Amino acid sequence: MSASSPAPPLRSRATGRVTLADVARLAEVSPITVSRALRGERAVDPALIERVKDAAAKLGYVPDPAARALASQRSSHVAVLIPALSNALFVDLLEAAQRTLRPAGYQTLIGITHYDPIEEEQLLREQLQHRPAGLLVTGLDRSEATRALITASGVPCVHLMETSDAPGVYSVGLSQEEAGAAMTRHLLARGRRRIAFAAAQLDPRTLQRLAGWRREMVNAGLHDPALEWLNPAPSSLAEGARMFEQIAAHRPADKPPVDAIFFCNDDLAQGALLAALRLGVAVPAQIAIAGFNDLTGSDQMVPPLTSVRTPRSEMGRAAAQMLLGLMRGETPPAPSLDLGFDLVVRGSS
Repeated sequence: MSASSPAPPLRSRATGRVTLADVARLAEVSPITVSRALRGERAVDPALIERVKDAAAKLGYVPDPAARALASQRSSHVAVLIPALSNALFVDLLEAAQRTLRPAGYQTLIGITHYDPIEEEQLLREQLQHRPAGLLVTGLDRSEATRALITASGVPCVHLMETSDAPGVYSVGLSQEEAGAAMTRHLLARGRRRIAFAAAQLDPRTLQRLAGWRREMVNAGLHDPALEWLNPAPSSLAEGARMFEQIAAHRPADKPPVDAIFFCNDDLAQGALLAALRLGVAVPAQIAIAGFNDLTGSDQMVPPLTSVRTPRSEMGRAAAQMLLGLMRGETPPAPSLDLGFDLVVRGSS
């Protein structure tokens, strides 16, 4: 190495990572100046900020969030627990939440629970080890151990998809039961009397929609337990097709055939419409079909699918905004925010 060659940057002996001190040495400033410059503090001269950023880029420096959290007693992560990434509902919700949190300096730490309370508890324990600044969790139904973890952590938490009046609980969502009831009333108003409720997965929100359907059918004097087609298997288009075939073929001698099927989500309903097309069953002339969540493609089905439109992007955004306020120590105007839903009537009903 020649006398004029710059010395190689120092690195942490333990990890081999480029450190703040390495950047400071190359930029010929103090480590505290590097820290302030990379945070974009206005008190730092713009030319100095550029010099520090150039040095960080040359060295490939990546800030250590764990070290930053220890130094500032403030994490830059928000833990988010959702049931699945295979469902567009949760993808839309997560994307909206992330777009709201990121400009405020927070990154999302995602955990997939697979609708399993035990897995949710394990994920939460792991994520709390990273000292998140906040929590976004799906729904209100969880194990007592998980509830205790959330309470004991002291980490601000907002519940998604459902609303609650419980003291100290913050939530953004809609009444799943009322949405289920609204769809059932629509089908009844169309003259349907043998309305089946078909569901897979059977998570708490699905069961709330079932409760709404059941309530309206009882009120109309038309409830029949045989109209409840419940399958704990994962939801899919294929499962929706199978359920449609089973329901359409079920013709008890002492009762009229089913004249409408309210599927708990659009995955199943889309599969049912494809099966009806394949089998030559006229929709809605023979059987009306309705879904839930108004997912992508529902308006392109043959016929277009009647569904309940849920404000999933709005939920993600509003929940993230509520959480940002809680992390700043602010009290939300209302602890529970009901964003409602829209009944989208199309050709299938």
